[in-house]
Amino acid sequence: MIERSAIRDRAVRAMLPVAAREGWNLGTVRAGLAAIGEDPALAPSHFPRGAVEAVLVWFDLVNREMEAAAAAEGVTGLRVPARIRRVVELRLTALAPHKRALRRALSLLALPWHAGCAARAAAAAADAMWHAAGDSSADISWYTRRASLAGIYAATIAWWLRDEDLSIFGAMQFLDRRLAGLARLQGLRKRARPRAA
Repeated sequence: MIERSAIRDRAVRAMLPVAAREGWNLGTVRAGLAAIGEDPALAPSHFPRGAVEAVLVWFDLVNREMEAAAAAEGVTGLRVPARIRRVVELRLTALAPHKRALRRALSLLALPWHAGCAARAAAAAADAMWHAAGDSSADISWYTRRASLAGIYAATIAWWLRDEDLSIFGAMQFLDRRLAGLARLQGLRKRARPRAA
């Protein structure tokens, strides 16, 4: 669980333009703290694990803001595929102004010694998206839904980060194709079950 505080949230928001230019590092963390009037020397106190912790705080903030936006829109009134599509769209829309910072954040998490952090961040994102979509499952589908969405979301992000276009239009088209493919696969599984029985 990520420690949450108003100071950390404000500092991470202030870090985003710096991270887009300079990457996620101790200097970026200090610059973010300085920008909100905090002593940069307190960076180890606010972000004990340094830049990687700042990235995780940012992703947690994105999760919370996405869930709030989905609740405000009432996405749970939509059919499940439309809910997921809209939740991902809300997330990408929030990330779009910070696309370069996101690319640099994912580069940092791709380092082998951050593999655990990357896995936890991916799991938290998938869980937050399903929660925002109103999922209340408590059986094995809780895991399968999150694993499926994590894979689709990761592929969508990878596709989106290929170029400098800030628009999410192409990414949403890519997502639609992945969701359609998943729906076809689920349909095949359902039709195969009676035969297997």
